[in-house]
Amino acid sequence: MAEKTMEFIPFERFEIGQVQEFGAYEVTKEEVIDFASKYDAQFFHLDEEAAKQSLFGGLCASGWHTCAMTMAMMVENLDRTGRSLGSPGIDSLRWLKPVYPGEVLSVRMEVIDLTASKSRPIGFVKSKVTVSNQDGVPVMEFISNGIFPRGEGAAS
Repeated sequence: MAEKTMEFIPFERFEIGQVQEFGAYEVTKEEVIDFASKYDAQFFHLDEEAAKQSLFGGLCASGWHTCAMTMAMMVENLDRTGRSLGSPGIDSLRWLKPVYPGEVLSVRMEVIDLTASKSRPIGFVKSKVTVSNQDGVPVMEFISNGIFPRGEGAAS
């Protein structure tokens, strides 16, 4: 079996202000309940009737589930455009609005800072990530820190 060559996005391909928009993730009731039953078993993520009495007014996705759905869209986008080398983490995560079953989420990433490593052939790309519902209402935002190889040879 032939070894698959990974396509990496070179650090030099990024510019401050560069924007990517992608994704169309439909949130389902079944997935909201399944995720919550495993990872965030609060009543407003599990019980449709009880959730009506919550601050959210109905069944809604866990914020951590929203993060996981966002990651799925980000990886799908990377499958089309090329890979990163990973991430040292995210900054300032904010859940802005509840996410309800039936909503369709999408992602907007704007590059806000670029830092080339002084000691390694990598660069760090800091992006503001905004996740919105089908009406364009932001539901979550965070700062993503991605690591990318330096040098045009990174694309092969």
